[in-house]
Amino acid sequence: MTAPVVSSPALEEVLARARELIDRWRDEDCGTPTVKDFCRYAAALNDGGYIRRARALEADGRPVEAPDLFLAATMSWEDGPPEDELRPDGLALRESPCTEGLPVRQVHGGQSVRLVRPPVAGTRITAARAVVSARHKRGRSGEFVLLGVRTRFLSPDGSELTAVDETIVVLDATGGDR
Repeated sequence: MTAPVVSSPALEEVLARARELIDRWRDEDCGTPTVKDFCRYAAALNDGGYIRRARALEADGRPVEAPDLFLAATMSWEDGPPEDELRPDGLALRESPCTEGLPVRQVHGGQSVRLVRPPVAGTRITAARAVVSARHKRGRSGEFVLLGVRTRFLSPDGSELTAVDETIVVLDATGGDR
């Protein structure tokens, strides 16, 4: 079976770049989240109950676990880029694998989260991230590329805390695929 022909040069380049990156894991030091970080996340969710429980545990000197989706909800562990460094679709380069400098736009195609165990405040976390798949597709509105990206959040001993599988839909921004 032959691969489908990609008529968009930009999408062809996304596919070529993605295929070079498949299963090449890149580690990012996420730092050491604190109870304050967990409580800020809970406050954004309006979860006052979590905040009260976490602060009580902290006051008693007991370990404080992160809210369930704390790791999965974090786009980046660094300060966000200035607005003029964002892509036209509003994403930072980190969230845009294989697309730098190309006339494409992206939309979130879905996410699956596997919670293994919550991190505990004061534990250093590493995120290992890789492109795991790249497929050319054609739909009613034209052609696009589906990128599969996996992020594994790890404790210092290398055990998995949370895994996030994302699908990113990459579209030709020039309209040349119709």
